[in-house]
Amino acid sequence: MNKIWIIIQREFMTKVRKKSFIILTLLMPLIMAIVVAVPALLAQADSGETFTVGIVDNTGIYAKEFKDRENIKFVVVDDKRPIEEITNQLKVEGALYNQILYIPDTLTQAKDGTALIYSVEETPTEVEREVNYVLRDKIRTDRLSAFNLPNVEEIIKSADVGFSVKTIRKTDDGDKESDATFTALIGLFLSTFIYMFIMAYGSMIMNSVMEEKTNRIVEIIVSSVKPWQLMAGKIIGVGLVGLFQMAIWGTMIVGISLTFGTIYGVTTIPETGAGITPEQMAQMQEMANSPVADILKFVGAMDFVSITIFFVLFFIGGYLLFASLFAAFGAAVNEMQDASQFTMPIIMIFIFALYAAMFSIENPNGPLAVWCSYIPLTSPIVMMVRMPFDIPVWSVLLSLVILYITAIATTILSSKIYRIGILMYGQKPSMKDLIKWLRY
Repeated sequence: MNKIWIIIQREFMTKVRKKSFIILTLLMPLIMAIVVAVPALLAQADSGETFTVGIVDNTGIYAKEFKDRENIKFVVVDDKRPIEEITNQLKVEGALYNQILYIPDTLTQAKDGTALIYSVEETPTEVEREVNYVLRDKIRTDRLSAFNLPNVEEIIKSADVGFSVKTIRKTDDGDKESDATFTALIGLFLSTFIYMFIMAYGSMIMNSVMEEKTNRIVEIIVSSVKPWQLMAGKIIGVGLVGLFQMAIWGTMIVGISLTFGTIYGVTTIPETGAGITPEQMAQMQEMANSPVADILKFVGAMDFVSITIFFVLFFIGGYLLFASLFAAFGAAVNEMQDASQFTMPIIMIFIFALYAAMFSIENPNGPLAVWCSYIPLTSPIVMMVRMPFDIPVWSVLLSLVILYITAIATTILSSKIYRIGILMYGQKPSMKDLIKWLRY
């Protein structure tokens, strides 16, 4: 056991001292924050550009319905020329209009009328959205008025009401509001995390084994330790490197999130009582109705303690299962090109498991989700999608038992391949050779 611990320390310290590890660990959360935050900030930023939209209304009905907005100005075009000649003005330098809206006289006659927006450049989404909203509202009102109904506008306003459906979960702690979409996203995030971690660090184990085998360092190492001890030390050591890196990322992401929240106005909600200013009350109301508050309510409705515990257990079991296979395949080959014939089936299994997890979101208790959550090669990924939906505990425990039995068996078999392959040079083993090594 002492020798395995020495190997674990060596693997861990060798990996975390590399410049590539340090740079990736420090930069990845910053890159993720930039990728998420920058587009959001740019989307909220006001470009200051004003769009002038000329309106050619052949019906004489709809032009007056358009009102100027903060950065959109509507101008009626008093020009009797054909629309082709009018729109050609857009190509002239210093044109009066950025876009020209053409409303044909057939708009009110056809069941599905069409209006056209002419523009030299791509029409901004806000312009297209405003035109659609105004025309759709006016056409609906006019067509209802054709039925000679009294108080049409009041009828439309009374019919245009906000409506939403909320789901409430009955728990021992009382009724809690939940959201299926948010729950599915949590499960998909956990599945994707396991998928990325196993692929990344499983490949790291295989590369490490192949590097030592190519440099003949392993011949010196196995003179002091048994091959299975070397393989176990590598698997555990690299796994600890991954957990260490994820812990740093998690800490940095929390810190970055709090920093962005402070900079962009997410402050502490003042306590209820005397001395609260109107501005503070407005802030409290805004935060209570914000998407962040809704997310916090959904998070509170989930049993994150159980989800976290089972996530760690499935994570460890899945990592041991596939890491032992990567170590065995790395020991069996001499070059990365030769390893593809063995790693390709693993990659295909991962892709299938990921797709099964995605399709299981719609029906977490369907046949695909249930069976794939019991198959050990797919259960670490698929079960993470089902976990937030409060599946029976016995189902989770059964899946864990099958996973760990398979992981132990796979590790034992992989150690046999590792023992033989680590000292084999000059030949490209086939699947038949690996089966033969298992019998030694």
